[in-house]
Amino acid sequence: MKNHIMCVVLTIVFAGGAYYLGMRNSSNNSNFGMSNSSNNISEKRCALRTNMRKLWSDHVWWTRVYLIDATSQLPEIKETTNRLLANQADIGSAVASYYGKAAGDKLTALLKDHILISADVVAAAKANDKEKLKEADARWHENADEIATFLSSANPNWPLKDMQKMMYDHLKLTTDEAMARLKKDWTLDIKTFEKVFDEIMMMADGLTNGIVKQFPDKF
Repeated sequence: MKNHIMCVVLTIVFAGGAYYLGMRNSSNNSNFGMSNSSNNISEKRCALRTNMRKLWSDHVWWTRVYLIDATSQLPEIKETTNRLLANQADIGSAVASYYGKAAGDKLTALLKDHILISADVVAAAKANDKEKLKEADARWHENADEIATFLSSANPNWPLKDMQKMMYDHLKLTTDEAMARLKKDWTLDIKTFEKVFDEIMMMADGLTNGIVKQFPDKF
């Protein structure tokens, strides 16, 4: 009982800005990221949701550190990149625990491509090379489609159109964040990251909900 209470508290605290999801994302007609009240979930489900939020918040936080390093030419960018890539392996491992090692490895590879292509997007934007930016962005969206298709094929509770919208929103917000930094618009940079964080929390909760629905006996 004590562990369950702590899990609920951590889930609420860890959500951070996700409290505003219902209002900030009111234009999104999908209920993909909406979940039940923390008071009505089992300890195992609470643990899954907390872990999923941790993994995906790490994804956007380390992406943010990478953007800061890359746009400011800071010396720790190699270490930041390695940490960001490690997060993709962590996400793959979490998926593997439900869908098997092959599926986990596949998602890890797709997410690592997502990160590596994003580096090309940032580099092209920083160089103001419109042709390279267009090409990198096209590859980024192709990769997003692959991730969306992979997730949708793994779980019927993750509809393809929802997965694509989720990924496209993530790409747009991350691009907006990078552009704000390049323009040194720090106010917009911060506001955009808040949107990035809220969107990824909705995504994390949606993935959790799908796993719980697909494997009810585990929760």
